Amino acid sequence: MSYQERTYRKWVKHDDLTVVRVSEGETDLLISGDIDLKKDALAPIKRYRQDISQYVARSPNFQTSLSPIDVEDDAPEIVRQMAAAAQKASVGPMAAVAGAIAEFVGKDLLKFSEQIIVENGGDIFIKTSEKRVLGIYAGNSPFTGKMAFRIEADQTPLGICTSAGTVGHSLSFGKADAVTIFSRSTSLADAVATATGNIVSGPEDIEKGIEFAKSIEGVEGVVIIVGSSCGAWGEVTMVKA
Repeated sequence: MSYQERTYRKWVKHDDLTVVRVSEGETDLLISGDIDLKKDALAPIKRYRQDISQYVARSPNFQTSLSPIDVEDDAPEIVRQMAAAAQKASVGPMAAVAGAIAEFVGKDLLKFSEQIIVENGGDIFIKTSEKRVLGIYAGNSPFTGKMAFRIEADQTPLGICTSAGTVGHSLSFGKADAVTIFSRSTSLADAVATATGNIVSGPEDIEKGIEFAKSIEGVEGVVIIVGSSCGAWGEVTMVKA
């Protein structure tokens, strides 16, 4: 898998948080916290990557399936959570991998920092005590850089995950510039973003995509952008960037 430069990270700016990039293998996280968390993040990243890779070694279908699969009761917690999210969204379990890693690493780091933002290729786990504004990156859409999401402290911990058919290397069968899902489970947000993105091929599909996302228990909000068209539902506050 080739690496694509994450140019949107140049927008990241927190006056009160320390931002570090931590990478291990294909995992590339941007982590913001009350302190520099680079050293503290390495161990959990390695552990969760190992949990997934070891499970894939014993059950290769976990990595390749594009539909939900059952996993053994003794599977690692992160594997079981990915599988559960995939079942709800009707996608393969690897559709939840980026969100799952962001969430599991982020929760581990809460022992070191009261505030945590972990970004993993557009999939975000956030726990904050201050209001935050997160910019929208939707490729060539006119909404890119012009609109943002306002996140209140009492909404967190929260998962905010984005899938796109026109941006990035993630597998999508749709043509949306951005499908963003909000959920208390970052794994679920990731899986549902993928599933919703798969059914949005044009502006005429925005309503269908929103109805699908709304139907999944645990989804708190959805935003779909296709070119100059945008639709939203749920606990989402959009503001000018």
